[in-house]
Amino acid sequence: MQNIIEILKANGLELTEEQITAVNKAVAENYKTVAEFDKKVGKLETERDGYKSQLNEVNETLKGFEGVDLDGMKNQLAEAQKKAEEAEKAFSEKLAKRDFDDALKTAMDNYSFSSVSAKNAIMDEIRSKNLTMVDGKIVGLNEVMDGIKAKDAGAFVDNANPPAQFTAPMGTNPTSKTYSSKDEILKIVGETVSRGTKEVHIVSSHNPNLKPEWFFELFSAIKNKYPNLH
Repeated sequence: MQNIIEILKANGLELTEEQITAVNKAVAENYKTVAEFDKKVGKLETERDGYKSQLNEVNETLKGFEGVDLDGMKNQLAEAQKKAEEAEKAFSEKLAKRDFDDALKTAMDNYSFSSVSAKNAIMDEIRSKNLTMVDGKIVGLNEVMDGIKAKDAGAFVDNANPPAQFTAPMGTNPTSKTYSSKDEILKIVGETVSRGTKEVHIVSSHNPNLKPEWFFELFSAIKNKYPNLH
């Protein structure tokens, strides 16, 4: 089976080593191979078959109790039936959760997030809404996402507008580099602190789609992690 790099190359797309590394990282974070998917499905099917086997055993046990009218036996019958129903319910819920997570991950591919942590937090918030699914689609997801974007625009990246730019001092680096997430900026600050930096500045242009709260959170995160930095 060809990997994504081989497929791109076969279609005339040659990537640099840096691009290959980035593509492989993105694929590993967002997709599963057919083998991995089959393994996951196989595990669930094995669990399902186990539950079915348990249910069949319970049903056979119930048949053996037919005609017995003792209170103690009736209680055992009720308990056995209850356990069988609970096992079937647990398996159904596990399947439903798997299907929901698969649909949610697919839907999230339509959005650009400012960081992986922002994406994960939003996915957790959506899961807490207990939304239902119809024909493989999550009902009400668009409305929930609109509400999240309205209250936390900084968690998203507007691809129609360039993100904030953090540049080196004038004259030392004529080519500015773009950074779009708080995690990435914190990493850069940490690297400069390790070299003995005592003060950092955010200069040049900024993303007009980011609310002031986004920058307040960034400054607080930097100060909390590096209290002696100015």
